[in-house]
Amino acid sequence: MTITDDEAQRLHAVKDKIRTVFGGWSKGTTIAEMRAEFDQMLASDRAATIEPLQIGEIQADRILANGSDGRTVLYFHGGGYQMGSRFSHRDLMIRLSEAGGADVIGFDYRLAPEHRFPASVQDGVAAYRWLLESGHPADSIAFAGDSAGAGLAVATLLAVREDGLPLPRAAVLLSPWLDMEATGETYQSRADVDPMTQRDKIRLMARAYLGRTGDPRDPLASPIHGDLAGLPPLLIHVGDHETILDDSRVFAERARAAGVPVTLTVFDEMIHHFQVFPELEASGRSLQEISAFLRDAWR
Repeated sequence: MTITDDEAQRLHAVKDKIRTVFGGWSKGTTIAEMRAEFDQMLASDRAATIEPLQIGEIQADRILANGSDGRTVLYFHGGGYQMGSRFSHRDLMIRLSEAGGADVIGFDYRLAPEHRFPASVQDGVAAYRWLLESGHPADSIAFAGDSAGAGLAVATLLAVREDGLPLPRAAVLLSPWLDMEATGETYQSRADVDPMTQRDKIRLMARAYLGRTGDPRDPLASPIHGDLAGLPPLLIHVGDHETILDDSRVFAERARAAGVPVTLTVFDEMIHHFQVFPELEASGRSLQEISAFLRDAWR
């Protein structure tokens, strides 16, 4: 099913915005400049009640929802493990809180190349452990994340399971990056329609994250290779115009084979982590489905 003409126009404007920002970067652009421009591209003045948090050395924000009854989404922001923050994804987290009726905690895990793998996984575990120690039962918590953040959410699930901690109730993965080697066929078949992620770029980001000696098949870096048995129910949303689409497809198959309940939805003509663009109707539909999934999980 194709999208409407109005949605196509909005999508075209979003792609232009992305190309303007990413196309302006060169070898001389510093990582600090890229981070600032990425945050600005997704910035919003949407109002919400926000409580600053300090989780050890980690800066975080709690977005407070009305009537959450203690339910909490721990949100892992995207940005290729090198960009993104609780500020870049604040608008999405606010909308997720409003749709799902749950508090949302966004946190600034350490970024590469200053802090390489597994620093971000350690921070994800620390944030979840803090929630548990603060009195939040595991079954009142869900994980959510987009792009690299979605991969990090799964890696954190694997790590906390290894540590013997109780797992959260559910996890929501938006355009998850799960394969550091970028082996999927869609890196070729969707290359012409994806304005954001290409195979060469993915592999460069993987090297920045792992370093020259890091193992791209380590399950905490590429959860597509992990033992997925026992993970909580998963909701995966991805766009059909994403090179990274096969990460979701292969991961969903492997999770189901391991006995994990998985719901995978592919959104027609949508691009990488389209939910961060509130002007897209598909973004709203995705959030509605996420809300229904989480409410069913907590029920």
